[in-house]
Amino acid sequence: MSGFKLVGIAGSFNRPSKTLALVRHVAERASIRYGFTSRTYDLHDVGPSLGSALWRKNLDAQARHVIDEIVQADALIIGSPTYKGSYPGHFKHLIDLIDPHELRGKPIIITATGGGDRHALMVEHQLRPLFGFFMAHTLPTAVYASDRDFTDYAVSSDALLARINDVIGELAAFFPGANPALAAAE
Repeated sequence: MSGFKLVGIAGSFNRPSKTLALVRHVAERASIRYGFTSRTYDLHDVGPSLGSALWRKNLDAQARHVIDEIVQADALIIGSPTYKGSYPGHFKHLIDLIDPHELRGKPIIITATGGGDRHALMVEHQLRPLFGFFMAHTLPTAVYASDRDFTDYAVSSDALLARINDVIGELAAFFPGANPALAAAE
């Protein structure tokens, strides 16, 4: 094991969720390649205190734990469902409760899901600028998946799998010594 920690957060309450399935898939692939320990969460895991918290100190222990996991991670996978061209409000509220310095320099894989291609630029026009504000390193390849990329809430598209492999490869710039044998085998 490399000792590095990867955390995925899906900005959805729904279960089952294509967004959570995508974040989990990317986390599993990255963990295999680099030997990360990983954990994924969704807004259901954050819990009900998120909606009423004006400040991080107002969150219950469950929600504070998820935020602590996010800020202590060595790398993040952020996934958001697309609603009317953007991310959902509760997802943004979760991110708003993180201090900007806590994500500074952190490598982040940005992903999103939506019903069709019409929302594909959400990763570039919404998520990349959001994490740019935090001075995080969003990796060059963003991953957007539409309904047709899934079968029974599992990633099933060859094109999507190729993009996922591309972005996982981009993590090597941040973790060059993590499981080099696995990286060479791909």
